[in-house]
Amino acid sequence: MATFTLPANSKIKKDGKVHSAEGGSRIKKFKIYRFDPDSGENPRYDTFEIDLDQCGPMVLDALIKIKNEIDPTLTFRRSCREGICGSCAMNLNGGNGLACTTAIEDLNGDIRITPLPHMDVIKDLVPDFTHFYAQYASIRPWLQTVSPTPSGKERLQSPEQREKLDGLYECILCACCSTSCPSHWWNSDKFLGPAILLQAYRWLADSRDEMTGERLDALEDPFRLYRCHTIMNCANVCPKGLSPAKAIAETKKMMVERAI
Repeated sequence: MATFTLPANSKIKKDGKVHSAEGGSRIKKFKIYRFDPDSGENPRYDTFEIDLDQCGPMVLDALIKIKNEIDPTLTFRRSCREGICGSCAMNLNGGNGLACTTAIEDLNGDIRITPLPHMDVIKDLVPDFTHFYAQYASIRPWLQTVSPTPSGKERLQSPEQREKLDGLYECILCACCSTSCPSHWWNSDKFLGPAILLQAYRWLADSRDEMTGERLDALEDPFRLYRCHTIMNCANVCPKGLSPAKAIAETKKMMVERAI
């Protein structure tokens, strides 16, 4: 079992909910959502004060510092620390983003951290992605073909064909966009949401895929595709700068073109 030693300038009150730092010149408060289903207690917020001169620049640095030096029970996901894996997606001061690429200095005032909204919470900042991944699996996110593989060759694309995948393949499935979408909040059992629909269009746009008709048939439903109302929350929060709304519009365009 790991041993955690508190820094000399930290205090923990007896109620376990407020952790204060003293002696620092740049103190920042982090108000963090806490929920432990095994405890039987209601969710709460714990407040931690961090000396920014003793911490890295990103929100994830502060979370790791809190876990390592103050409260080892704090639970969150993280992996790459480079904005690649999407593991540390959470809600920061009311907006979804990646803790590893969000600078502490870019968030004004006290920082309030909660799990991604409108998802079941497993513990603290860890949401349940079971339904999200089930929706992802439903679009068959792999290359589907019927023609024989060229002998000794890959299935080739021209530079122009490959360029059509830009803005699509970069999605890291962090779910920031889907959990910021009111249509997905209200109809998550039927509407696939922006992240999954962007992934669906990634295969519709791929010149090597030969199941375009079948993929469109699977999306031809009053809810799976058409609950998008283009309010652009998805594009506003995407940490990779992608536009799921554009991908959804292109998919709708393909639906119309094949019906004409």
